[in-house]
Amino acid sequence: MEEKRLHIPVLFDEVIDGLDIKPDGVYVDCTLGFAGHSSGIAERLTSGRLIGFDRDPAACKAAKERLSRYGCECVVINDRFSSFNDQLEKLGIEQTDGVLMDLGVSSYQLDTPERGFSYHEDAPLDMRMSGEGLSAYDVVNEYPAEKLMQILYDYGEEKFARGIVEGIVRARQEKPIATTLELAEIIKRNVPLKVRREKNPCKKTFQAIRIEVNSELAELDKGLDMAFDSLKAGGRLAVITFHSQSGEEQV
Repeated sequence: MEEKRLHIPVLFDEVIDGLDIKPDGVYVDCTLGFAGHSSGIAERLTSGRLIGFDRDPAACKAAKERLSRYGCECVVINDRFSSFNDQLEKLGIEQTDGVLMDLGVSSYQLDTPERGFSYHEDAPLDMRMSGEGLSAYDVVNEYPAEKLMQILYDYGEEKFARGIVEGIVRARQEKPIATTLELAEIIKRNVPLKVRREKNPCKKTFQAIRIEVNSELAELDKGLDMAFDSLKAGGRLAVITFHSQSGEEQV
């Protein structure tokens, strides 16, 4: 993986400052990606330990290579961060000094068309961070209409969910919806013309389906509880999230 293609970490300085890294501390990056933030943690550790989780095998491979340049112990785990407790127990770690979560999808995943996350490029409907299990194709073609509408309302705040889902159901009765651009065209045909003129109307639906495919909110509920419980007195938890109304990253 070329360095220039790696995900550029947002709020890097804020995260590093917020974690208040101790050279001998134990730190966990629950959303390792290509180790953008973790590199900053690792270079500040001496006898400390860094543990990184990611579901994406490609990210884990690149992160492992990138972290190998540092002198501290770095462990890369290809798994969901809901396995936090089990994995730390295997490593003999009872408490942590800091935990980081950078929520959402990485720019690398969006910029790799074959992953099926983007509505700008044609690719098989996928959106699986791990490459395994339920896919966007399964959600779009097999979920009942009411369940699809609920996902779009809850995870995408999509006010035109009913029309979009009705369009999906009509289309899949003729043939399966197989690609990202097929889904994007259905969305565009089933929102008001004014909405199509103002901006690309696909963002909320694609976001909602991605969240469902990867069980992102359920993972977050479990992961936050585990992260809090693992912290030593005075330990730090940093969470980066995207605020949908302001369009800003927050930590």
